Amino acid sequence: MPQTDAPRTEAAPRARLRRWTELRRPAATQGRLRWWTELPLIVLVYACYSAGRLLARGDTAGAVDHGLQILRIEKVLRLNAEHPLNRLFTREAWLGVPADFWYASLHYLVTPAILVWLFRSRAVRYRAARTWLMTSTFIGLIGFTLLPTCPPRLLSPGHGFVDTMAQYSDYGWWGGEASAPRGMGGMTNQYAAMPSLHVGWALWCGVMLWRHGRTPAAKVAGVVYPLFTTIVVMGTANHYFLDAVAGAAVMGVGLLLTPFVMRTANRLWSLFEGRVPWVAGVARGEGSAIVSAGCQTSPGERIPRQRESRSGPGAEPGASPADAGDGAAAAAR
Repeated sequence: MPQTDAPRTEAAPRARLRRWTELRRPAATQGRLRWWTELPLIVLVYACYSAGRLLARGDTAGAVDHGLQILRIEKVLRLNAEHPLNRLFTREAWLGVPADFWYASLHYLVTPAILVWLFRSRAVRYRAARTWLMTSTFIGLIGFTLLPTCPPRLLSPGHGFVDTMAQYSDYGWWGGEASAPRGMGGMTNQYAAMPSLHVGWALWCGVMLWRHGRTPAAKVAGVVYPLFTTIVVMGTANHYFLDAVAGAAVMGVGLLLTPFVMRTANRLWSLFEGRVPWVAGVARGEGSAIVSAGCQTSPGERIPRQRESRSGPGAEPGASPADAGDGAAAAAR
């Protein structure tokens, strides 16, 4: 009937959106989140990302050619946001200095803070959010490897860009080499400009704040943070506009791949649980401090030998399945 078809039509997009934004592990493998397993995982992924940036050092000439190609493409498309923003940040120290601090520090602070927030208050959605972030990061690493790109600040002065990080280095902990601390510029790959994961991670943070924030301030921050980050990466001459677009595209691809990555991880985890018995116990939270944790009860029983006591010779004739607890109720069904 028409009255019932309309609600179903409206519910279908909502169900699809829920599958993408609230992915969960199947009940059979759904274990408790534990910080001592999550933290090493995140540290490992970031270490791989940092090491990959170092290993992906392309030749300087090729990186410069790629940067110039991006400038030519932007010229054809009539895109030129980098030059006016860079001139503004260079001329106005009250804008340039905070922008440099923004670029050098916030992605190290805001992204982990939102991960911790999701872990503590949105644990059901945390796994999907973490998997999306990590998948996108690895895709970005592939981009650094295949397309080493010279950022605007490292082009010859004739192209009109000023390295604000070097100009304002006396105000911060960084030197003239990228956003690395003084003396450590050689430990980073300065030609990892395409895509901009500064923008990609900021976009992820914005989506999390907008999707799961409960206050108007959180939703405003979800819009402002990625927008300002995009302006900052161009104004400091660390990225081209197309780098920022590529960073957003990488996050989109990572979002599409997240369900497949999670399903694969769930299968691998199930196989691992089957081969290593104690892992399954840890995942289910066995060994906890609950009083009845050591009692041999069947699933759903609150008291050992609950069924025998209820169904034995001394059981009340009028006892109903509901009286026998969750386990008996499940058995009755």
